[in-house]
Amino acid sequence: MRFLNTTGGGVVKAFQGKNMVVVEDENGFDFPVLIAECVVVEDNSKIQDSKIQDSKFKNCRGVLQPPSKFESSTVNSDGANPFTHLIEQKERDNPHLSRRPDNEMHKNSQFSTLNPQLSTLNPQLSTLNSPKETPEGERLSVYLAYLPIDIKAIAQSGYEVWFINDSNYFLYFTYLSRQNNSWTSRYHGLIEPNTKIFMEEFGKEALNEMEHVCIQLIAFKQNKPFGLKNALSVELRIDTVKFYKVHCFTENDYFDEDALIFPVVQHDIPEKQLLVSVTDLQEALLQKKQENRHNPQPVKKSSKTENPVVEIDLHIGQLLDRTDGMSTGELLNYQLNKFHEVLKQYAGKKRQKIVFIHGKGEGVLRAAIEKELKTKYKSYVFQDASFKEYGFGATMVKIR
Repeated sequence: MRFLNTTGGGVVKAFQGKNMVVVEDENGFDFPVLIAECVVVEDNSKIQDSKIQDSKFKNCRGVLQPPSKFESSTVNSDGANPFTHLIEQKERDNPHLSRRPDNEMHKNSQFSTLNPQLSTLNPQLSTLNSPKETPEGERLSVYLAYLPIDIKAIAQSGYEVWFINDSNYFLYFTYLSRQNNSWTSRYHGLIEPNTKIFMEEFGKEALNEMEHVCIQLIAFKQNKPFGLKNALSVELRIDTVKFYKVHCFTENDYFDEDALIFPVVQHDIPEKQLLVSVTDLQEALLQKKQENRHNPQPVKKSSKTENPVVEIDLHIGQLLDRTDGMSTGELLNYQLNKFHEVLKQYAGKKRQKIVFIHGKGEGVLRAAIEKELKTKYKSYVFQDASFKEYGFGATMVKIR
C-alpha cells in the first residue's frame, strides 16, 4: 500500500482500533497511519502475504472500510475488491459477521452483512456488492431480530440485536430505547438493500432497558428513479418475558439460528401500538350511553352473583420453560412479579376471588406472598384456599 496525501508507502502490519493501522516502511520502521490515508496498490495474492496480525481483528465489529478518497488502483483490473481478503479474514475471526441467511428460505433475495458505508465511499463498490432487486422488495419490510448467544443457557444468556432490511431501498436508520420518558440512541447508520446488520450485544441485566424501542428511518435508492417513501418513526413494545422462553425463538428466513423477530414495517405498513387516550374513551362511552337512553330496554333484576374464581399456578415450572443458571432468589422474584401482575390486572374487580397455588414445599413462597399482602395490599382479604381442593398449597385473595 501507499499513502494518499504524502509520498512513500509500506506494508500493513497490524490494526489499532477501528481507524488506525500500523505500517512497516521499507526501512523496517513501524508507525501508525489513519486508514483513510491509505491506498491499496498490491493485488490480493500479494496482500495476503503481508504481515497482518490476525488477532487484531477479533475486537472489531463490521468490515474494514476503505479510504474516503479512492483512486483507480483501489479496484483491481479484474474488477475484484482488494479488501476482499481482509473482509473474509474478519468474518472468520468474528462470528457475528459470518451469519448468512438460509438460501432455501430466501431464494429471491441475496442478503449481505457487508458494512453499508462501503457503498457510499465508492460507486464501483456499490455496484459490485449490491444484491439484486426483487419485485416484493419495492415495498418496505423492516424487522428487528434478537438472537441468544447461548440458547442452551437461555436463563442467563446475553443477546445479539440485528437490523434487517428486506427491501430494495437503502435506509438511513436509528435504533433507540426509552427509559423514564427519555430516549437513548443505541445505533445509527446506513444499510444497503436486502441486507442485515449487527447492531449491539447486551446482557440479561440490560433486558429491562429494551422494553420500549423505536426505529426511525429514511428510504431511498442510489443512481436510479424510485417510488417515494415517507420518513418513518415506529415505536415498539418488546415483551421481555419471551426472552426467558426457548420456544419463543423460532425458525426464520434470515438466520440459520432460531431468533425472536419483531416486525417494524411490513409491505410499507408500519407497526402501530394500540394507544387510546382516556378522554376519547370517556367521550365514546358517554355518547353511547346517551344514544341508548331512550331505547326500550328489558327489565333486569340485579343479582350479586360472584365472578368465577381465578386460579394462578405460581410453580416455576408453569411460568418458565427452563431455569438453567437462575438462582433461588431470581426464581422467587420471578414468581412474586407474576403475583403482583395478577393483582394489578384484577385491581378494579370488587369481590373477585383469586387462588394462588404455591405448593407446600418449605413455605418460602407462601411466606413471601403473605408479607406482600400484609404490607402492600392491606385492603384485600386473604386466607388458606380450600383444603379439599388444594391442601396446604394455596392462598385465596379477595379483592375489595
